[in-house]
Amino acid sequence: MKKIILLILAGVAVVGLVALFIYRQQAGYTKVLTARVVRQDLVTVVSGTGQIKPKTYTNLGATSMGRVTHLFVKEGDMVKAGETVASIEHVQQEAAVSGQQAAIAAAKTDIDANIAAEKTAEANVAKAKADLEQKRLDWEREQPLYEAGIVAKSDFDAKKAAYDTDVASVDQAIAALNQTRAQTSSLRGHLNTQVASLRANQNALDLTIAVAPFDGIVTNLPVREGETVVEGIEGYQGSTLMTLADMSVITAEVKVDETDIVNVQIGQPADVTVDALPGKVFKGHVTLVGDQALLRSTGMATSTSTSGTEEAKDFKVVVTLDAPSSDLRPGLSTTAKITTAHKSGVLSLPIQALTMADPKADSSKNSIQTASASSAPPVKSVPVQGVYVVDRDKSGKLRAKFVPITTGITGPTDIEALSGLKEGDEIVIGPYKTLRNLKNNALVKRDTAKPPATGGSS
Repeated sequence: MKKIILLILAGVAVVGLVALFIYRQQAGYTKVLTARVVRQDLVTVVSGTGQIKPKTYTNLGATSMGRVTHLFVKEGDMVKAGETVASIEHVQQEAAVSGQQAAIAAAKTDIDANIAAEKTAEANVAKAKADLEQKRLDWEREQPLYEAGIVAKSDFDAKKAAYDTDVASVDQAIAALNQTRAQTSSLRGHLNTQVASLRANQNALDLTIAVAPFDGIVTNLPVREGETVVEGIEGYQGSTLMTLADMSVITAEVKVDETDIVNVQIGQPADVTVDALPGKVFKGHVTLVGDQALLRSTGMATSTSTSGTEEAKDFKVVVTLDAPSSDLRPGLSTTAKITTAHKSGVLSLPIQALTMADPKADSSKNSIQTASASSAPPVKSVPVQGVYVVDRDKSGKLRAKFVPITTGITGPTDIEALSGLKEGDEIVIGPYKTLRNLKNNALVKRDTAKPPATGGSS
């Protein structure tokens, strides 16, 4: 029995010695999580939320005042360019067109009659000229006979009078022809006026028929058959027949935070998702980056706001979809993830490994004493960005050494290291509180927890 007790006590003593040894070995060590610096592809993504909008849409307004007699479409219908979509009462316009057409027909008849009168006048001119020529010949034959004393003076005077009469007859016939031609020209002028009036009346009639200006979809139909509409008052109730959207070119109009907008440029690729179509991703590219900052609370441009309070701002970004779907509708909520940077095979490390520290904070006591004894005032240290690299000292112990680094593009979980590190370096990535309180050259040991994955490509 005594032997058993002695053996138990001896075992407890051994366990205690081992525990004491382990405790002393671990005293002064800090448990840390570590990861390796690796090469991989990094993608920087900027996100924005907004809604689906067609690139081209129009409010088809009423162009004539009156009662809506027919609506040939309903909301959601697809229409073709030139298709009749609505009509407004047009009794007066039709009557005006018919009356003008009758007036034009009468004017054409008057012109035809005058053209016939012109031909008659032209024939009278020709006959008068022929008679004049005959009278001229008779008078010329009479002159030598009169001079020779063969004919009496009364006969000679009669020939001369007949000739002078026919000269006047020719002038009269020509004047009558010119008058008839002037009347024809006047009638043609009146006809042109009647045609212009008909064109105006026809246009007024056409304005009572609403047609689709392009292929699209009816997205809004605020009026019903029987209601009266008024033209020319934008935004007034009853002035808009419907809204048509051209869905052949669809955009996602999103708002991007002011801190990210500097990285967004026209032409950058984007992945667009729509809340109503889960699982679908639409490819697109940035086609517009707004210049005006929008207040997040009101959506108003800062240039039009009279408020002097500081608040978060967004910028409008338009992403045009490369292959739009017929399932998309204007107004659907959407999210656009814009790729602003992409690099392949770059040195990267987890973002949580970055910290701000003073690389000179753990200088030796001698250097501190020297600085204290100096009459010059101490230089204030400035924290820099860096990471703690884990490496073994000469005695084989693991130490965390602070290394300043410069960084490049940022992925979802990783960031590019431009300088200060090399591939395969082991760095401290956590825990958060431990990393923030870690000192340069501190003794560390790896935690048994498995380091998180460091994949950085999106």
